[in-house]
Amino acid sequence: MSKDSNQTPPRNGEGDRSATPSGGGVFSASTNARKVAKRERRSGNLPEVLVWRELRKRPGGYKFRRQHPLSEIVLDFVCLERRFAIEIDGDVHNRGDRPERDLMRDAYLASRGFVVLRLPAGIILARLEDAIAMIVAACDQRQPHHHQPLAGGPPPRTGEVLLMTETGLK
Repeated sequence: MSKDSNQTPPRNGEGDRSATPSGGGVFSASTNARKVAKRERRSGNLPEVLVWRELRKRPGGYKFRRQHPLSEIVLDFVCLERRFAIEIDGDVHNRGDRPERDLMRDAYLASRGFVVLRLPAGIILARLEDAIAMIVAACDQRQPHHHQPLAGGPPPRTGEVLLMTETGLK
């Protein structure tokens, strides 16, 4: 009897995975960032709650995610289709080393193809409708990350299926 025959078989979901996770790409997130995002989704501050209430309605037809983990950071709001992030900045973002940290964070996001719109919390509390209109206008200016396939070209990848009426094909 060999040594391997005495071992218990792996449970569901376990198996021959390498010690280092693979894949993920530009949208991968650390376990810590996922935990922080989950916690933040439950405890949003008033400006974030107001913005989320409007973004859930998909203004301009754009889908947004709230407290989205990306690498080691968590974005307040993001439209992945346009690689567009929205950060709600309170007064703390003007103190200490925070402005420099925000610049480094924005540069990191830019290196991954994201544009960041920073909105002061005071503006949101005073003029929420204007802030939402600014977000939609900024999304409109960005090109979608995935373009529509050419007629007669290869089919779109999974998750990129377009409605026939949108493409004009019959």
